[in-house]
Amino acid sequence: MGKKEKLLEKARKSPQGLRFSEFETLLVLCGWTFDHQTGSHRIWYSSERIRLSIQPTKNNEAKAYQVKQFLKIQEKENESNN
Repeated sequence: MGKKEKLLEKARKSPQGLRFSEFETLLVLCGWTFDHQTGSHRIWYSSERIRLSIQPTKNNEAKAYQVKQFLKIQEKENESNN
């Protein structure tokens, strides 16, 4: 199992337990593109140009609802590409 699969599994099992750096690594591994940052908000785009705004918590963790948003978008894009 590669790094992408391990991070996807971790995100699915425990979205509240994902570090922000792991979340950004997962975005890159899934083909997302970083566009820009305004304050703490980092704007990413999927391969189909769906926008996702993310920012870390005070403990430098990913916000669970943003991880869930990403997983939902990623799943829809994978379904449409297959």
